[in-house]
Amino acid sequence: MKTNIGGIDRSLRIALGGALILLGLLAGLTGLAKWAALVVGAVLVLTALARVCPAYALFGISTCGRR
Repeated sequence: MKTNIGGIDRSLRIALGGALILLGLLAGLTGLAKWAALVVGAVLVLTALARVCPAYALFGISTCGRR
């Protein structure tokens, strides 16, 4: 797949994803809230590391800027 996540978007995804993972692990959340935070955080971090967002590709969005 073509890269569609730019630098600022990538940084925000890593920061927010990391915060959600920490929230799920350390904040004492239980049940669905804990798993939702972990899953959403992991998806954000993984898409940032891969620099590809399938939802962006589906809608033709790119935050990479012009090349």
